Amino acid sequence: MCTSLFSDKTDLFNLHIDNVDMDICRKIKKNWDGISKPIDGLGDFEDALCRIGAAVRSESPKIRDRAVVIMCADNGIVEEGVSQTGKEVTLQVARMLGEGKSTANTMAKAANVKCVPVDIGIDSFEEITGVSDCKVRRGTRNFLREEALTEAEVLKAIDAGISIAKKLTESGVDILATGEMGIGNTTTTSALLCLLLNEDAGNIVGRGAGLDDDGLLRKLRVVEAAIVKYRNENAADKKENAFTYLCQVGGLDIAGLCGVFIGGALFHVPVVIDGVISAVAAYLAEIFVPGCRDYMLASHSGRETGLMQILNKLDLKPLINGNMALGEGTGAIMLFPVLDVAFSLYNSGSTFKDGGIDEYQRF
Repeated sequence: MCTSLFSDKTDLFNLHIDNVDMDICRKIKKNWDGISKPIDGLGDFEDALCRIGAAVRSESPKIRDRAVVIMCADNGIVEEGVSQTGKEVTLQVARMLGEGKSTANTMAKAANVKCVPVDIGIDSFEEITGVSDCKVRRGTRNFLREEALTEAEVLKAIDAGISIAKKLTESGVDILATGEMGIGNTTTTSALLCLLLNEDAGNIVGRGAGLDDDGLLRKLRVVEAAIVKYRNENAADKKENAFTYLCQVGGLDIAGLCGVFIGGALFHVPVVIDGVISAVAAYLAEIFVPGCRDYMLASHSGRETGLMQILNKLDLKPLINGNMALGEGTGAIMLFPVLDVAFSLYNSGSTFKDGGIDEYQRF
């Protein structure tokens, strides 16, 4: 079991993130300019390699060893009929992840990514083979009836994410990706987004894993009720307010992934955002511990409403536009083969000097 190192949220807020190395970033950009192609010809992928190099403090960064952390958790709000399936599916998919048979496993194998499924809060006593046990509690509470999580539970989940990031980086992983699995987690995410961004439910709530019109209406009404119940328009402290919202309506998967983003920044390893759920976790990490976003990469623009709003808040540009909404970290996994191609050009591409050609000048 994972145990918390935080005595209270002040310990979390007092964490310090080292600045990334912008000198390395500039050196990598100069190296790009020396490769025989137009200036910025590889566009955002050139910038992605600069960000990775700055994070790991290397002019020759590597992403050979990579892992996707998939936080699995149940959500009490499922009791309100906000999902097409029941909470038992969370356990079923987690078993598949542990057996290496899920969608994420199949895609990760093709992309040479290690899958690390984590039970951060599945509503079951089962010890799932192949799944790391960091269970904080068996699912969150129904946030329409009471707050979803206590402060101690949120801190324990965040610490679990940090610990997993630490363990993976110490084992030699060069880059991390994030994913999640949990029935009802687009509802918790929508409620959290509305509260964090002061948005109306109608601008955020989507169909999730495929709700019909009646299901979408129920989900919309649930999120609207959460806004009425919990919104605090007079909160003065952004960190405190965000932490309170996470306790009130958040999920254990979100809190755990927040810890992964913080851990990546603490240990100088870049972390890839998947969809809207991991993006909200990334946004919370940056609020709680400023500086984390410099260690983040956005993988894809996604289909779920609210993702681009969060990425814009983080000033991060997604590298793939595939209209995806699959979950389990699959969008983040799909980024790696594309990054591999970019790395191949950076590491092995012909230079202007090789061809006796004058370089393009940057103006």
